Amino acid sequence: MKRPLRALFIHAHFDDYEFTAAGTFELWRRRLGHDFRARVIVCTDGAAGHHFRTREETARLRLAEQRESAQRGRYEFELLRLPNGAVPREACLQLTPHFLAAMWKAIRDFEPDYLFCPPLPADPLAGVHVDHLVVAEAVRRVAYMINVPHAFTPEYPADETRSEPRQTPVIIATYDGYMFGGNTHDLAVDVEPAFEDIAAMTWCHQSQIKEWLPWVGRHQMNAPQDFAEWRRTLRHRFDRKNRELGIAPPHAREVFTVTAWGEIPSFEQLIADFPALDPAASQLDSLRERLAKWRGREN
Repeated sequence: MKRPLRALFIHAHFDDYEFTAAGTFELWRRRLGHDFRARVIVCTDGAAGHHFRTREETARLRLAEQRESAQRGRYEFELLRLPNGAVPREACLQLTPHFLAAMWKAIRDFEPDYLFCPPLPADPLAGVHVDHLVVAEAVRRVAYMINVPHAFTPEYPADETRSEPRQTPVIIATYDGYMFGGNTHDLAVDVEPAFEDIAAMTWCHQSQIKEWLPWVGRHQMNAPQDFAEWRRTLRHRFDRKNRELGIAPPHAREVFTVTAWGEIPSFEQLIADFPALDPAASQLDSLRERLAKWRGREN
């Protein structure tokens, strides 16, 4: 029996999924039904990002908001835990062996077909969020090790005389709103049919969109007073992203870049698998050429 297509989203913070890939996952779920399985992993405790709530209160609230979003979006959710059971601190992620080991185990446990993570900037002048950068680098560093069974057995002991192979996923980088001036993309998914679902999932993160994001002053937004106002704000965010990437309005799009960190897919596989691809907004010719080069084939 063919197993469901599995998509894994790994990012730094509560709400990163909703702002970068939730629409695509929703369209996948609509297309495949029970033949699609989605999991979201958040790599920090969410305690740092607030201006009047305590760290403990913020972490507890952010976790509850993400769980509400998971219920609405019908995806599996988990916190990344280090080998000692602790959740990494927000705003100070480091590429330690324990963090890499936890990333390796989380990927191996789920065995995704597609793994989505933050991008790494190619331009040294591009903006970054430290947690996003570390998660992206961690995925890149452990990618080859996904099917190396003894890579982190000191952290996760196992019978080293018996090993089962693990599937290496296609690794896809998402858009990053913090990477000002450095975003690019291969694939653009028209998520307009899922806009209301995206709005509902993002609205779950009340402490983010009504309190923290307007206050921190990095997102060009005022605090929405109700859901209708939030929908307008969200629409403005999609429109701004379209302008940044040179994508024609008016539909909402989510954009992705294919990496060679994991399994290198065929062009035909990507076109067949991804839902609602917008050819006019995608960079398909350059992607086809790059994949052919990576796979050692002529166009």
